[in-house]
Amino acid sequence: MPQLNPEFFATQIFWLVVTFATLYVLLSAIALPRIGAVLDDRQRRIDENLSKAQSAKAEADAAIKAYEKALTESKAQAANLIKETTAELNKEAEERSKALSQQLNEKIKADESRIAEAKAQALAGVKEVALDVASSAILRLIGVTADSAEVDTAVAQALKGNA
Repeated sequence: MPQLNPEFFATQIFWLVVTFATLYVLLSAIALPRIGAVLDDRQRRIDENLSKAQSAKAEADAAIKAYEKALTESKAQAANLIKETTAELNKEAEERSKALSQQLNEKIKADESRIAEAKAQALAGVKEVALDVASSAILRLIGVTADSAEVDTAVAQALKGNA
């Protein structure tokens, strides 16, 4: 094997050094700066994306806080509106109830006065009928015509006791 022959060691070492030196120069001058530029560009894009994400997160947090504040205010306004509407409806119901109660009381008083008038008329009619019945009964039972003043007094006393 010629690579292991010691007389070729010096030339092999020379070409090894020349090849590695050339490769080192090419890599350090051309390839590594390009790789470094790509890595720097990639790191820059990552940093930009992270900063954009942080700003978007901050905006989202602000939007959430604004939404929660608006929601809280809306709930408070709704509660106040419900409270006011309930108070107004209760007031209207109370006013209607009072008006209806007043109408019913007036109707009851009117009906009571009509009942009292009807009762008075009925009692007056009853007195006349009672006088006629009492006179007729006395005439039939004992066969005597009764004095109208006495019959009137007796009927009046009997009606006072029943009234």
